[in-house]
Amino acid sequence: MKINFPGDVKPEMTRIILFLALFSLLSSFLTASGSEVVISGPETRVVDNELVVATGVTLDEKNLVDLKNGISKEITFHADLFRIWKTWPNEFITGKKIVRTLKADPIKNEFVATSLDGFTLTEKRFKSFDSMVAWALNLRDLPLVNVKDLESAEYFVRVSVESHLRSLPPIIAYLLFFVPEKDFAVTRDSRPLTVGNDK
Repeated sequence: MKINFPGDVKPEMTRIILFLALFSLLSSFLTASGSEVVISGPETRVVDNELVVATGVTLDEKNLVDLKNGISKEITFHADLFRIWKTWPNEFITGKKIVRTLKADPIKNEFVATSLDGFTLTEKRFKSFDSMVAWALNLRDLPLVNVKDLESAEYFVRVSVESHLRSLPPIIAYLLFFVPEKDFAVTRDSRPLTVGNDK
């Protein structure tokens, strides 16, 4: 059986690519049965008429080992507010996106994390791996919306957290179409809450 690859690929390169494809497939199966990434909360409360959200994510052993070995991770948080309708689909009201990047240098013993909320980029340096992870993987009192702008109704907050895999060269990405593009993607909803004022 002959496999035709796009572009000019030498036989030696073809064997290497096939080996990488099989190795990646095997790795995905071996790590699939490990511990899972888990979202804490989300918890919601109103502070000075502002609806704030507290949440976080606990990484599995594989992602923690990757970080400790110097592989950077980009973790994206989405916090979205929905209005609950009994006879209609839930209505999206507003949301925020926070991107946290974690980088550990095991040789220099340096730990750096950044946070981007769409407007402001914050960089923090830490003395330990654990302190970096504790800061980067938790959102404390994230302001979402002023409750005075909401109609009286039941709402909930949906938190989604995902991490994308590192980009691959085009030829390898073409062969590894069966491998997920994300390291993980998890979602969890808060308990319903009643907020807002009638207009």
